[in-house]
Parts: sequence; C-alpha cells; structure tokens
Amino acid sequence: MKSPKFWTVVLLLVVTALILHSRGDTDRVPPSEPLKLMPETIGSWTAQDLPIADDVLSVLGKGDFLNRIYTSSQPVNISQTSEPVAANLPIGLFIGYFPTQRTGQTMHSPQNCLPGAGWTFDSRRYINLKDVNGKSYRVGEYQISNGEIRQFVIYWYQAHGRSIPNEYVARAYMVADAIRLDRTDGALVRVITQIAPTETVADARERAVHFTSLMAPMLSRFIPN
Repeated sequence: MKSPKFWTVVLLLVVTALILHSRGDTDRVPPSEPLKLMPETIGSWTAQDLPIADDVLSVLGKGDFLNRIYTSSQPVNISQTSEPVAANLPIGLFIGYFPTQRTGQTMHSPQNCLPGAGWTFDSRRYINLKDVNGKSYRVGEYQISNGEIRQFVIYWYQAHGRSIPNEYVARAYMVADAIRLDRTDGALVRVITQIAPTETVADARERAVHFTSLMAPMLSRFIPN
C-alpha cells in the first residue's frame, strides 16, 4: 500500500494538471527585447558572438539564445593576489530564454550538460551575489575541470524577477507561476571563465563575479520580471 505522502503528491499533481488545463494552453508572455541586443561592451570587456551548432540548437529547443565571449584589451585590476594580466582572460556568457515551458520545453541544467562534454564538477556552492546596484542574486558557483583545464562557472535560473540556483526549485516555482500568473517563461544565465595555471581559483572567481555584477542589471530588458 502506498504511503499518505505518495497520495498527497499524486493529488497535488492532479490538481495542478486540472488547474493548468482550466486556464488554457497559452502562456502570457510579457514583451522583451531579443538577447542579441545585449550590450557588446560591458565594463572593459568587448563581446564576440559565438555560433551555436544546429544540433545543439535542436537539443535546446524553442527559445532565444545568446552565446558570447567577452574579452578585455586592458588589464582589469580586480585581484590582490595575482598579476593583472590574468584578469584579461575572457569571460563566456550564455543565456537561454524560453518564452514558454508549458509544452514540455524545459531549460537544460549545466549539471547534466557539462559532464556529458567531459567536465567534472570539483566544487559547488550557492551564494548571494550583489550587482553594481546592490541587488542580490541567488546563484550557484562551481569549479569544473577537464583534464588539466579548469574553469570557474556561475549560473542560475532567472524568472519573474527571481534568481534561483537549483533547477528543481526553479521548476517548482515555474509550476506555481503557471497557476498564479499564466507564465512559464524563464532563462538560464551562465558565466564561465578559465582558471589560468598562473592564477588562483579566487582570482578567476573575482573576475567572474565582477563581470556578473556589471551584466546582471541588464537582464530585465531581455528576461521579463
């Protein structure tokens, strides 16, 4: 015999399905600007668009995607522990915005995609990251490696003015917002930078955090609150 907890979960799923069905199959999608209009200059970094292969786009599904690398030609003195030249290492920015996830379309988790590409997660934690305006974002930060190559990664799920580092919690909020707001739109925001052999993990983290704090205030133009 199934436990009361099991039947409670089943009941909640049935009620959720009935409510979603009663509210129709169409999401309310607030207007937003296309991600290609993300500023090409952020701080001292300048962007270069990177193409996304067709097979990758087919896996990602229907959405708006930005895949860029930001580089700085000038030393960015953000570190107290390494040579300034290390701060010149590029920053990768990927944003995937999905206007609707009602038809089974969901955001892919780096926790699943990166290991498939040979990357191993060496460390992980959730933190509160403040942007240059003082707004706090709840994000995940990770150190990953593939052989001798190491990268520092910051990513989170952004939806309806909310930042969430955990994909399962993000999905729970998506269901709740589908019921309350008729909205299932949301985005994955990922910032990544190499950890050079000549620098510490703290240096790479500072570079990623600094870039993210400058970029995050721009997100509301492309990911509706």
